[in-house]
Amino acid sequence: MTGGFSGGVAIVTGAASGLGRALVIELARRGAIAVAADIDEAGAQATVDTARAAGGRAEAVVLDVTRADDVEALVADAIARHGRLDYLFNNAGIAVGGEVHELSLEHWRRILDVNLLGPIHGVHAAYPRMVRNSRGHIVNIASLAGLCAYPTMAPYAATKFALVGLSLSLRAEAEAFGVRVSVVCPGFVQTGIYEAATVVNADRMKLFARLPFAPMDAARAARRIVDGVARNEAVIVFPFYARALWWLSRISAALVRPLQRRAAAEFRSARLP
Repeated sequence: MTGGFSGGVAIVTGAASGLGRALVIELARRGAIAVAADIDEAGAQATVDTARAAGGRAEAVVLDVTRADDVEALVADAIARHGRLDYLFNNAGIAVGGEVHELSLEHWRRILDVNLLGPIHGVHAAYPRMVRNSRGHIVNIASLAGLCAYPTMAPYAATKFALVGLSLSLRAEAEAFGVRVSVVCPGFVQTGIYEAATVVNADRMKLFARLPFAPMDAARAARRIVDGVARNEAVIVFPFYARALWWLSRISAALVRPLQRRAAAEFRSARLP
C-alpha cells in the first residue's frame, strides 16, 4: 500500500458526494479505514458501499459539521473504536453566489457556519488529540477562491481565504508537536456543489455553463490531493491553470483583474429578469 495510508484511520466530512465521496474511495483504496461523514445518511452509506465493493474498509456516520458537539463525538468515537485518528479531511462545504449588495445576512451566516466553523469544529476536536499522540494530519479543503479573489462569490471566497489562513497558521504551530496540516486549493472540480449552490438573482445553469475552465473529474482530484497529503505539501494547488493564477496573483493582483472583471460580467449577463 503506497503513501503511508495503509492501516490509518481517516475521517472525511461532506462524504456523500463529489470530492468527499472520491476522497473516501481513494483513501480506502490505499488501505485506510475511511469514515464517511455527512448530513446525508443515504449518500454517505452509498459512498461506503462503493468503497467496500472495491475491497476497501469504510464506514458511514451521520454528521452536521455546524454542530460542534456532534463533531467532537464523532472524533472521540472513531478513536475509541479504532484506537487512533491519523487524518481529518475537513471537506464539507457549500457555495453562495451573488452580488454583495443583494445578499442577506442569513446567506453569510449559513456559509460561515458550514465552510469555516465546520472545519474549526473539526480542528478543535481532532487537533488536541493529535498533539497528545504526536501524530496526525489535518487536511482542510479550501479552493483557488481562497487564494485569488472571486467576484460574485464573495461569501465563498471569504470562507476559503480564512481557511487558508487558519491552515497555514496551524501548520506552523503543529510542526513542533509532530502534527501536519495541509490546505487544498483546487480549481473547478466536478462536484455537487454547483448544483446545490445558492445563487441570488441569476440563472445558475447559465453561470455554470460558462465556467472559464472545464471542471476536473472528482476521482482524479482526489488522487492529486491524497498524493499531496502523502508528500506533506503545505498548499495543494491544482490543476496547472490554478497554479498559474495563484502565481500571477502573488506577483500583482492587477494581472488577474481581467479575469475577475469577466467573472462579474458573466454573472450579470446571467441575471434573472
